[in-house]
Amino acid sequence: MAPTSQYVNVVKNKSTLLFLILAGIFFTNAIITQFMGVKIFSLERTFGTKPFNFSLFGQSGLAFNLSAGVLLWPLIFVLTDVINEYFGRRGVRLLTYLAVVLIAYSFIGYYFAIQLPPADFWPSSHLDGLEASELAATKAKVGDFNHAYRMVFGQGLWIIVGSLTAFLIGQIVDVLVFHQIKRVTGEKYIWLRATGSTLVSQFIDSFVVLFIAFYLGAGWSFATVVALGLVAYSYKFLVAILMTPLIYLAHYLIDNYLGEELATTMKLEAAK
Repeated sequence: MAPTSQYVNVVKNKSTLLFLILAGIFFTNAIITQFMGVKIFSLERTFGTKPFNFSLFGQSGLAFNLSAGVLLWPLIFVLTDVINEYFGRRGVRLLTYLAVVLIAYSFIGYYFAIQLPPADFWPSSHLDGLEASELAATKAKVGDFNHAYRMVFGQGLWIIVGSLTAFLIGQIVDVLVFHQIKRVTGEKYIWLRATGSTLVSQFIDSFVVLFIAFYLGAGWSFATVVALGLVAYSYKFLVAILMTPLIYLAHYLIDNYLGEELATTMKLEAAK
């Protein structure tokens, strides 16, 4: 009876259950973005327009070609600020360190999966049901499926190191800026500490990953890294501003779930 009773207590404890839910969403997004990021997409073509063609720091032909990871990445920083608000620095740091370990573990898992020799019938086994002409066209378009698998999941060491380092530094900076602003403004101006910390941390994140992965790892020029970093950050800046209402919605839902007394107590404890 004791284990069952303890389980029920954990589920009924609102603050514990909230932390588990936020942690689950945080980990899921942190891991997914690492593998989504392999794909580079055209933001302009996504909205049905021609790609821009502009120059920056001597780099011509620039357009908003972004990593698909930017679609979910802003949500991670929103979650960071929400967790920061209710669980403080230690809560965010715990989840950040665990996320880094889980992301590294995911890369290791995919590395070993890539080394496995494919079975003769793979991937035809999950293309069953296609007409012969469709199957031939699919194979012709994709080519070597095992090579495609390696290309999608087998990111280079420098990119992995850059991504993990940028994520870790970005999270630490986000926490510091968040609490510095809150120390000055108190409980007022949620948008300022949440959006402000996100803008600062994403600025650093944008350049750290490019500097490590491509300046150090691929020999790109410093001007190229700066130009591409500013292009990526301009998108992140806009999205961070647009997501400000989501932060207020999250606060509203969590405050209603916890109740005014518990929510206030948790915020005061988190601010210490």
